[in-house]
Amino acid sequence: MEGFAARVDARQYEPKDKHPAILVAFEALALGQRMELVNDHDPRPLHYLFLAEMPGRFTWEYLEEGPEVWRVAIGKV
Repeated sequence: MEGFAARVDARQYEPKDKHPAILVAFEALALGQRMELVNDHDPRPLHYLFLAEMPGRFTWEYLEEGPEVWRVAIGKV
């Protein structure tokens, strides 16, 4: 988890619980901190949610793009 204040492995959650768990972890970040999101599919819908709900408050960087594992660094700005 080098360089990350938190890590959420969304593969561990039921589908209905994934977004809430990720959002709680994001909100717990201090400004300037990043979290690592790990998922079994492209979290593009979550990215759209962030764009709609938190424009300008986050950074989004793909670290790994499948086909089995997706990893994203999400920063709080």
